[in-house]
Amino acid sequence: MKTIKYYPFFQNLANPLKIRIISELKGENMSVLELAKKLDIEQSKLSHALTSLKHCSIVNVKREGKKRIYYLNKETILPMLEILDKHENKFCFKCKALKEK
Repeated sequence: MKTIKYYPFFQNLANPLKIRIISELKGENMSVLELAKKLDIEQSKLSHALTSLKHCSIVNVKREGKKRIYYLNKETILPMLEILDKHENKFCFKCKALKEK
């Protein structure tokens, strides 16, 4: 079976935990500890998800002292999220209905 070119990228976007991470990082940059507290998740599970997101450059990481701070790829991911929001608001009636519940 031929590997689908964008499979790993879209697999990241189809994962509920990774979507929660992306949503949190949309608002502010955070360390693993901060993200773990905010998402109420084990640090090891979160680190595994962040590694996968880093491999596709959905998130990037920088060092601040001893902390590793994670942030969204502002060049491509933030504009893509804006397009997805626009699509959802204009065309995805099922998504809008689920958000209103």
